Amino acid sequence: MRFSPKDRVNVVPPGTTPDYDDNNPLHQLIRVYESVQLAAEREHYSHELLEVLFPFEALEFHGPQSPNETVTNPVDQDFVDFQKQNIQSFVLGDMHLVRGWVTVDEWTGPFLRLSYRGGPDSALSKLSGHTLSDHIRVYLKVASLLTSVPLTVPYNPDSDRYEVELWNYPGDNLEDKLDTRGRGALATGALQIRPDLIQGASDTFARESVSDRPIPSLSPNHLMHPINALRIELAWADDSLTYWDSRGGKNHIFEFSMAVRGWDHFLKVGSSPNPHGGVGKLEYRNLLSNYFEFQNSGQLGRTPQPWSRDAFGSKSHGGRREPFLAVDYMDLHIVPPNGGIGIHRHRDNQEIFMVLENEVVMICGDWCEMPFRQRAFELRTLRAGHFALLKAGQLHGLLNPTDEDIPLLMFGGYD
Repeated sequence: MRFSPKDRVNVVPPGTTPDYDDNNPLHQLIRVYESVQLAAEREHYSHELLEVLFPFEALEFHGPQSPNETVTNPVDQDFVDFQKQNIQSFVLGDMHLVRGWVTVDEWTGPFLRLSYRGGPDSALSKLSGHTLSDHIRVYLKVASLLTSVPLTVPYNPDSDRYEVELWNYPGDNLEDKLDTRGRGALATGALQIRPDLIQGASDTFARESVSDRPIPSLSPNHLMHPINALRIELAWADDSLTYWDSRGGKNHIFEFSMAVRGWDHFLKVGSSPNPHGGVGKLEYRNLLSNYFEFQNSGQLGRTPQPWSRDAFGSKSHGGRREPFLAVDYMDLHIVPPNGGIGIHRHRDNQEIFMVLENEVVMICGDWCEMPFRQRAFELRTLRAGHFALLKAGQLHGLLNPTDEDIPLLMFGGYD
């Protein structure tokens, strides 16, 4: 984990406050989220279950309040104020990734959508001398499944992007099941049936089929696994495979990895008769745990970085692992209609946002550079009875898109 040299902290002059209402980055990101186009007709998709990755190149942060306004190095920003955590702006990269569920008649299955910037400003266009055609190519690895030949990705003039959507539809009659938009996508290659890359059934993790079984060990290549991070590896090329946007041959690596837990996202589910000597039975869902088969999972813990304070407020920890979630506060909050918690980063501590009623649009991601994946905003709908866990080195925020107040339970640590 390291601080990105591409990021910048902007000094906020003493006696002034940033204008958060003017072109707020939360609204900017939501507008991009709402602009995502899918291959087939809208009614085929479970929109409340869509998950989107927006890789980004750089972030700008507001600096601390006076008298610490000149302390712009995150290493030295120790528990000063909240302002220094807030994101002022961001620069998105060339790629978008979407995963979710699609339904055709009685069949429901997962899909993955890949999108790459069109026009002259993309990395691949510059590498090719701006000679890209109406198709580009992409090498793709989904979990442990990979392409033998790079996929062809057509240009979409409506979005000014190169886009392809991959389904694991089991039959050869999909064209007969779609309307004009979907049939057109099939014809151009913007929609492709690829069960070799896209795996998983809608009932794999149904309650009745997973009782007393540890979920992380089940169906590891499932595109919509409720617990395990989904690793996506990509490299983009021109149609002739001459020029490559591949991070110098290392390939682009992203993960759908928001740590969501709740009624539909759990480590294990089962029933306990006479719980603690009581009567009847107790249905349980393990959400985060250091017990039994999960004792070495590391889900609750963290390893403090040299610049971090440990659970006791000290930097003299020597990188000693903390196997627990340190909780320094627990709050109830109400988010009003169209209100939201701004996108902000955490250097040291972990934090949980839990939705008690209705739903919010949740945003998570890394602001520090991680050695095993590139940085991206991850957006999804967080429903009542579910929470998202933020780890040290990450960022998060949320928006209430409804016309009702939404209560939240929040706990963890500030930094």
